[in-house]
Amino acid sequence: MELQLQIKMNPKLYLRDPEQSPLGRNIIQHSILMIQKIGFEDFTFKKLAVEVGTTEASIYRYFENKHKLLTYVIAWFWTWLEYQLLYHTNNVKSPKEKIQVVIRLLAFQLPDQFTFSHIDRNRLYEIAITEGSKSYLTKHVTQDNKDHFFKPYKDLCARIAEIFREYNPSYKYPRSLSSTLLEMAHYQFFFKKNLPGLTDFANAKDDAGVVQFLQHLVFSALKKGS
Repeated sequence: MELQLQIKMNPKLYLRDPEQSPLGRNIIQHSILMIQKIGFEDFTFKKLAVEVGTTEASIYRYFENKHKLLTYVIAWFWTWLEYQLLYHTNNVKSPKEKIQVVIRLLAFQLPDQFTFSHIDRNRLYEIAITEGSKSYLTKHVTQDNKDHFFKPYKDLCARIAEIFREYNPSYKYPRSLSSTLLEMAHYQFFFKKNLPGLTDFANAKDDAGVVQFLQHLVFSALKKGS
């Protein structure tokens, strides 16, 4: 069963809410397709306007610049991922099983229960892996943080950290482990595809080995009594 979900975004990320018009939704849809295909560095509003079939000025009515647009789609991804986590752990009692759900979710191995006609979550997942850190590795990160641009990312990390605390209440570093797990998952999948010498899973036909590694990383850190 698929569920309808409307994600509320930080209004400081946009000039006009793209979800409220067909053009806005087309901008989001084609932005994801283009960034995944050509990369954020080569992505421009001029190129996007051609793909959407509109003017560059029309896109600037929705977003101040391409960095705001990238931050928007990445924040959308983290918010959607948190909803997925809530859904898939809702009836799970065991903290260990919840952690396994978290890792499978970060490996994109759980079915999506929500319907979004204009957002390709598979491509957006690839963008989160390859471009996600560019939303905050900037000189204006402090101001962006004050504007709560990264709240979805921090909320997801906090929710995962809470699951870690359920598993081992005495563990001292749940938030650090949570953010490390998120970034480590991305690094391993990126290395597997692009820099195979930096991972042990270069020749693997699937991602089972990465999942096992992430489970080993987390449960070794969370070993009770540590």
